[in-house]
Amino acid sequence: MFRKQPPFQTRLCLLLFLGMAVWCRLPAQQRSASEAVEQAHSELWNRFVDKYGVIHDYVGDLPTPEDCALGKPNAIGWWSPIENGPMFTGLYLPAVCERARRSGSPSYKLQARRLAQGLLKCASVSDVPGFIARGIGSDGTCHYPLSSDDQMHPWFYGLHAYFKSAIPKPDERREIAAKVKEVSETMESTRWQPPCDGAFKGQFRGGFQGHLFRDAVRYLFMLRATHEVTGERIWLERYQKALIERPAKSDKTRLDICAEGYPLDREAIKNIDNSQLWIYVGSQASLAQLLVMENDESIRAKYRAGLAVNAGNACPAIEAFAKFDNHDKKVFGNANWRAVYSAWFPQKTQDDARKQSETGDRVLRGHRKHYEAMLMRNPLAGAAIVALAGDGAGREVIERAIRHYDYSKLNMAEFFFAECAFYALPPGK
Repeated sequence: MFRKQPPFQTRLCLLLFLGMAVWCRLPAQQRSASEAVEQAHSELWNRFVDKYGVIHDYVGDLPTPEDCALGKPNAIGWWSPIENGPMFTGLYLPAVCERARRSGSPSYKLQARRLAQGLLKCASVSDVPGFIARGIGSDGTCHYPLSSDDQMHPWFYGLHAYFKSAIPKPDERREIAAKVKEVSETMESTRWQPPCDGAFKGQFRGGFQGHLFRDAVRYLFMLRATHEVTGERIWLERYQKALIERPAKSDKTRLDICAEGYPLDREAIKNIDNSQLWIYVGSQASLAQLLVMENDESIRAKYRAGLAVNAGNACPAIEAFAKFDNHDKKVFGNANWRAVYSAWFPQKTQDDARKQSETGDRVLRGHRKHYEAMLMRNPLAGAAIVALAGDGAGREVIERAIRHYDYSKLNMAEFFFAECAFYALPPGK
C-alpha cells in the first residue's frame, strides 16, 4: 500500500523548516558574510536590545532598584546583564547608521534612532551632571553608581556618528548637542574623569588624560567630536592644544602616542592581543574618525600610522575563530547571576566593590562565558580593528570569521563586533 502524503501546505512548511535548519548549519564557505551578518543582526535585536535601545550583555534577570542601591552583584555592575550598556550600544550604533545608509531602509533608521535615544537615556537617569549609567534596571531608571571611561567614550562615539549621519531630525540634533555639551563641560571640570553616582557621589572612575595609547586617542576624539556636535570653537582649540601636550609619565606628545598604536599599552594592560582587543575597538574607531575630521596632512599621516600598526597587530588574533565549536555544550551559568554571586557584603569603597566582584560560585558559573570571550569576542574584535583601518585589507579572514559563528547559539551580545567589522569594510565583494 502507498502511504498517504501530508497536505501540500504541511510539506511546504516542513521543507522551509528543513531549509532554514540546513542554512544555519552551512559550512563557512557556503554562507556569505552578508547572510551571516543578517543572522547576527536578527539575534541581537530579538534578544539583547532592550526597549530603551540599550544593549544588554546577556539575557538575564534585570537588577532591581534594591540591587543597584546595595551593589548586587557588585556596585560596579560587573557580571550583571546591564554591565556594558553605553559601551556596547555606542560602539554598535555607527554600524547601524551605515546599514541604514547602504540600504536606505526606514526600519534601520528607526533602529539607529532607538539606539541613540538609549544612549541619551543613560546620560539622563542621574542627578549627577555628566554621569553615564551602565544600563537601566527593572524600573526603567535604576542603575549602578559606578560608571567608567569604558562606558563614557563609546557614548560620545555612538552619538557623534548618529549626529553626523543623515538620520536625526533637527530636534534630535539639538537634544544631542545639548547633552554632549553638558557632559563635555562636566568632564572638562573634572579633568576628564567620569563621575560616580549614589553612595559614591563626588568620586570618579577612570580617566582620559593618562599616558597610554587608549588614553590619548579617546581624549583627542572626544574633544574633536564635541566641537563637531556643538559647533563651539573652544573644543577645537582644546583638541589642538591636547595634540601637542605630553601627558604625565610620557616624553611623547599625544599625537606621537597615537602613531604608535596599542602596542604601547602592552606593559600596562596584559594580554591585549589574546583577550583584550574588545576594549581597543573604540580606540581604533576613534582614530579612524580623527583621520576623517582632520585636515592637516602631517597629523593625518600620524593617524594613518597608528591605524596600520593596530590592524597589523590585531589581524593574527582573528584566526582563533576556527577553534570555536558551534556545538559546544559548556555551561553558561552567568544568566543566573543571583545564584552565582549570592555571597554579598556592604561596599563602602570602590575597592570593596572590586573585591565583591571577585566572589562567585565557579561551579554554578561554568566556563561558557570565558569560552565565548576568548574564541568569539576577541577574534571578532580583532576583525573590527582590522576593518576600521579603512583600506579593505584583511577582508578574506574577516569574512571567514563572520561566517563561522551560529549566532543563535551565542550567549553574550559581543558578537555585535561582527556587524561592526562588516560595515567598517568598504562596500564591495
